[in-house]
Amino acid sequence: MDSLITAAARALAAGNPLGALNRVALRDDPPALALRGIAMAQLGDLARAKALLRGAARAFGPKEVVARARCVVAEAEIALVSRDLTWPAKALDAARVTLEVHGDRVNAAHARHLEVRRLLLMGRLDEAERMLGQLDPAPLPAAWTTAHELVVAGVAMRRLRTKTARAALARAERAARQAGNPVLTAEVESASCVLNTPAARLIAHGEERLLLLDDVEALLASKALIVDACRYLVRDARAVISLARRPVLFALARALAEAWPADVPRATLVGRAFRAKHADESHRARLRVEIGRLRTLLRRFAGVSATKGGFALVPRHAREVVVLARPVEEQHAAVLAFLADGESWSSSALALALGASQRTVQRALESLAAAGKVQSFGRGRARRWTTPPVPGFTTMLLLPAPLPSD
Repeated sequence: MDSLITAAARALAAGNPLGALNRVALRDDPPALALRGIAMAQLGDLARAKALLRGAARAFGPKEVVARARCVVAEAEIALVSRDLTWPAKALDAARVTLEVHGDRVNAAHARHLEVRRLLLMGRLDEAERMLGQLDPAPLPAAWTTAHELVVAGVAMRRLRTKTARAALARAERAARQAGNPVLTAEVESASCVLNTPAARLIAHGEERLLLLDDVEALLASKALIVDACRYLVRDARAVISLARRPVLFALARALAEAWPADVPRATLVGRAFRAKHADESHRARLRVEIGRLRTLLRRFAGVSATKGGFALVPRHAREVVVLARPVEEQHAAVLAFLADGESWSSSALALALGASQRTVQRALESLAAAGKVQSFGRGRARRWTTPPVPGFTTMLLLPAPLPSD
């Protein structure tokens, strides 16, 4: 490897893409093409970066399998940044195996991190944790150690293990300073902000207050009966029941929890559950049926007693009933939660991450665009959607990942 290639690689490692381009911008040999592609990716021109990396992979000879594998890993990272979740994961896995066989442990670890980040983005936390546990960060350089700790922190945040997340971010900050890479330092600072911005609202006794992730973790560890409007769960210290597919029952549970220890008038429950302005006999009959179903589902947590004015929630073990709600109520909050990362998403990638149909996601995006909350650029398959983050709030609890049940 000649001195210019070495100097360009060092510039890229230090987060200086312009310095790297100054050395290899006029060269078209395979190593220079690869470095130019990485530099363009750091500068944000992802389409050009992808083209350069593919050109480099084709230009490397059949015996240069390690160089080609590194190009595949770089292209996978570009796909992840551009939220192309349909990019072939098998190609990345094959590249990682090639790098491991040939002793390139650093780039093999980077490939593993990309796999974990993709799983984390899709809410597949069990797989992400299992894969992350196979990595030993000890021999990694400082820049890669930073990336590793950021992934550890990301998993911990989604699991609501805030102490683990803070410890990982502290290690990431030290490693970023050691690497001397301002881009990594900024990424660590951005990740740290998630722990210091409101993540949810607590509604109890007719009052509301904002909660940080630490507060949410403490609340979930308490003995309170919690109606979780972020994940559509009802839980106490003993068990968890999901009402994500029972919207009427969840609406009733939330209304009863918000009013606890008082009761809720029948007309109010009809309006909350069925969105009816005026309750007639059919609504009242249906309300009795749904209340019966709710009693059956919540029998381990609480009873639902009829009062003179309506219905009231009676917890069996908990001394407190609270509602954990989103910091900002929004019809398409899950879509906005993904877009709030500042990256551009395709509707197909959003559908894959949300586990929904692409048409459902497209309707949500069109509704949000009409309200001026998202914007798009490009056409056809190249169309991407983006939005600035909601100021002052973290969307961590809006992302699709199960809350801990233990």
